Amino acid sequence: MIKRVERTQEVRKERKRWAAGTLAAGLLLCAMGVFYTARTRTAEVVARKRELPIYAVDRDDNKIAISFDAAWGGDKTEKILDILDEFGVKTTFFMVDIWTQRFPDLVKEIAARGHEIGNHSTTHPKMSTLSREKIRQELDTMADNVQALTGVRPTLFRPPYGDYNNDVVLIARDAGYEPIQWSVDSLDWKNKGVQPLIDRATKNVKSGDIVLFHNDSKYILDALPTILKSYREQGFTVVPISELLLTGETTLDAQGIQHPAPTTIPEV
Repeated sequence: MIKRVERTQEVRKERKRWAAGTLAAGLLLCAMGVFYTARTRTAEVVARKRELPIYAVDRDDNKIAISFDAAWGGDKTEKILDILDEFGVKTTFFMVDIWTQRFPDLVKEIAARGHEIGNHSTTHPKMSTLSREKIRQELDTMADNVQALTGVRPTLFRPPYGDYNNDVVLIARDAGYEPIQWSVDSLDWKNKGVQPLIDRATKNVKSGDIVLFHNDSKYILDALPTILKSYREQGFTVVPISELLLTGETTLDAQGIQHPAPTTIPEV
């Protein structure tokens, strides 16, 4: 009887050891699975490289670009052009096709005064939500209509709302456009007043920056002369975005800043 009890106790101990071992092995396998999954996901993220538009340009010659997004109103546009002429400034207007259809004479006037026209889509959608076919359609329809009006096809593209994904950037480049964002946001659309607009647009500006304005913002006509005067006093030359971009071999860093490609020294 005593031996039977002892044997039963040994069996129970053995079962406990087996259960503990099984639990430890299971935990180890779970940990390995989590590690493997995390490593796999990291590899997938690396494989899916983030494609970026150009936000600014690495240059030391005090050149900057200003740009106007034109999507809705047009009543201030001709006066904007007059101010730009007064300061001898050429810039880039990113137009939505619904705007170009509404204001074809302004489109022609902007081009005639020597300003650059960029593609800002056909209907101003969130581009990242569209299919690849629809992205291309948004680009092509606008460009076709601007080319019919001015004889010049846009080569730059700014996604509405600054919204993009890899498909948007890659499809735009494949269609012949350089995607462009901005490094200085004037926030003029918030209509906070003349001085806040001037401050946002002129403080902390550096060579190679791209400044964002809108052609129909409330205080743009009151602020623009002071902004352009400030740029002049700071020693900046304002050029269209296509003239700000670097030519030849370039690279784009993780912040979307365009740099000259590093030169390689041949081995002797």
